[in-house]
Amino acid sequence: MNAPVVAPGREGPATAVRPTAPAGTATPPSLPLAQAINAGLRAAMERDETVIVMGEDVGQLGGVFRVTDGLLKDFGEDRVRDTPLAESGIVGTAIGLAMAGYRPVVEIQFDGFIFPAFDQITTQLAKLHYRSGGLVEVPVVIRVPYGGDIGAIEHHSESPEALFAHTAGLRVVTPSTAADAYTMIQQAIASPDPVLFFEPKARYWSRGELPATVDLSPEGVVDGLSRARMVQEGRDVTLVGYGPTVATLTKAAAAAAEDGVSAEVLDLRSLSPMDFDAVIESVRRTGRLVVAHEAPEYFGPGAELAARVTEACFYDLEAPVLRVGGFHTPYPANRLEHDYLPNVDRVLDAIGRSLDY
Repeated sequence: MNAPVVAPGREGPATAVRPTAPAGTATPPSLPLAQAINAGLRAAMERDETVIVMGEDVGQLGGVFRVTDGLLKDFGEDRVRDTPLAESGIVGTAIGLAMAGYRPVVEIQFDGFIFPAFDQITTQLAKLHYRSGGLVEVPVVIRVPYGGDIGAIEHHSESPEALFAHTAGLRVVTPSTAADAYTMIQQAIASPDPVLFFEPKARYWSRGELPATVDLSPEGVVDGLSRARMVQEGRDVTLVGYGPTVATLTKAAAAAAEDGVSAEVLDLRSLSPMDFDAVIESVRRTGRLVVAHEAPEYFGPGAELAARVTEACFYDLEAPVLRVGGFHTPYPANRLEHDYLPNVDRVLDAIGRSLDY
């Protein structure tokens, strides 16, 4: 491959992009979340020849979840690369490609396999732009299927997002819907910043309509990768989550409504940066906050959010901020995962405790 030093189109991407589908087919009205990511990858690759997809089994197999299915056939092995089983080498190679003008999109096959690449991500990828005084950009996207509730074996149901949100220099985002998956993967690829793109694998088969256009202007990319999404409005309590827990919160809000409790639901979408303003605005209306995530409560993203909200909303809160998360243990065997993960009953219990104060 002969790459230009500067990727073409980097300075001014199109601001409105229509959903794309394989040649000869019409875009369906809705897609599962996994296929929405595939459509977003395809759109980015058609738009920019420097976008490269690489990882274990992403080519011939199409990925273990078939997220990259068909890309090898349509874009060739120069742009869709099967790699050795060596996560540190995959990410290190992607960093070098980004410095040479490419936009690599790396797949980590499962969440628990990201740790061999932890040094490359946190020591190199996150710091090169800062270390170079802003002269070097490393627009690498690392796709990470994460979370539980699929009955998987050890190392296949982790939620390590807090480790990367703690590391300055990385964007950490996660969609919960097919529409956001389609939009945000393209915005992540267009971003000049390195992006950890966490994909809730338990939601891969949930369907949703795709947006007619995607804003890839610099302002649209920043907003799309940093703003929370209002799922539903409410007046009694604010429920905040991201990725796989958004559906759980929505079900809990519906159950609470049967008892006359009006719950507002926010999807964070981004953990770094986190949209504190949207949460604070909501809590000032409702006076209560329950945060849920599959990652352990201990030192989890909800702890940071609770601290920020308590500081900003001390006189608005009617009850302490409550968290519902995984327990401070290694992820359990699959027969126990439903006791470990946040579920509707645990969220409803937190809502009840919050209202009882």
